[in-house]
Amino acid sequence: MRTSHRPARRAALAGSLALALLAAAPAAHAADGGTTPREGSLVLVGGGLKDDNSQVYGEIIDRAGGSGARIGVITAASVPAGQDPDAADPDRCSNSACNGAYYAALFEKHGAADAQWIPIDLDHVANADSDAVVAQVNSMTGFFFGGGDQYRYVRTLLRGPRQKDSKVLAAVRAKLAHGAVVAGSSAGAQIASGPDMVSGGESYEALRDGSAPGYFEDPARLGYLPRGGFGFLRSALIDTHTGAYGREGRAYRLAADTGHDRVYALEENTALVVDHPGSSHEQLTVVGPNGVAILDLRHARAATSAAGWTLRAARYSHLTDHDRYDAHTWQVLPAAGKKRLTPTATAPVPANTDVFHSAANPDGTPYSFRTTARALAGTRTQDTATATTFEDAPGFGVTFTKSDRFTAWSGDGGTAHTLVGLNVTIAPR
Repeated sequence: MRTSHRPARRAALAGSLALALLAAAPAAHAADGGTTPREGSLVLVGGGLKDDNSQVYGEIIDRAGGSGARIGVITAASVPAGQDPDAADPDRCSNSACNGAYYAALFEKHGAADAQWIPIDLDHVANADSDAVVAQVNSMTGFFFGGGDQYRYVRTLLRGPRQKDSKVLAAVRAKLAHGAVVAGSSAGAQIASGPDMVSGGESYEALRDGSAPGYFEDPARLGYLPRGGFGFLRSALIDTHTGAYGREGRAYRLAADTGHDRVYALEENTALVVDHPGSSHEQLTVVGPNGVAILDLRHARAATSAAGWTLRAARYSHLTDHDRYDAHTWQVLPAAGKKRLTPTATAPVPANTDVFHSAANPDGTPYSFRTTARALAGTRTQDTATATTFEDAPGFGVTFTKSDRFTAWSGDGGTAHTLVGLNVTIAPR
């Protein structure tokens, strides 16, 4: 997704692909033989997916049919080749065709039988209603949406103010309903959102100024699209690059402003795997080296005074590799082998004066919010800890509190890996 004024975080791209329609291919049957529709699954990555993350790439490929997997790569969130000054340089290019070839090669390297770029971008919007491209989509068993700016997906694959599906998106949606896997990273995960999809913003400015519907040139302004994205996942708002860019603040603010009671806050190089999306049996599993935060606002209360905006009685849970979550019951199920953590540390929770890893702080530390939460979980001498924003005038404090319902789980007996139900208050200071 759009990284605003953050430093660029891109892997070097290699390879190229001609921007032309592929010949029409025969439609593939659903994985169960094409007779009985079954629900597919989602694999949503918080951005920063590393080339060697065989765990996440393997998850996508396995769900697409293993050694027979055919992955359609959609990179319309990237700029088209016509807007990339390095389009002719395979070592420097960063455009839709170049990125599509890059991901297709990675999927084949990780074991897919075939991976193809789906040739849609801002210079070829009409391809999203091409019967030839629909046939290409129908020959795939899984899909991967790349990163960039999720608003470009809206502009290329949705139609009109009511955001109706293009033919290609309708085909992807039908494949998902019949058992295909739909994956995405960064903007490619964000576009799976339902109503009120975030379109940009930074945490401090979000807390200070609130949100507004729209897409804004100011990358720090918290914006959202009321009609949302593709609506593959509607049980919560979605945010990405959460800990790396300190987006917990903007996620809490957007949820409170728009009346949502939950956010899935995805961290980099890690996937949230969603089985039975949209059903009463929706189950989520975390796969990868970082985690996914569940921001719970069911009992939260937001208010604005002369001093600024306040959020009380929100909750924060943090899940790591192989933890599961039942979206219907809101229950966290720690991974097998994890044990309840008994706090043993006696040192104070370290001071944190940049809880949202501000882009204005050259010495800031990623995953700052999570670091304070974990430190509090591991100490037996404190039940609360307060961290502050780097900015002031006004500044904000984030107070973490262990409630009676709070639990922490560890995979090594000494470190808080999984947190469940930590209370969070955000208030002016």
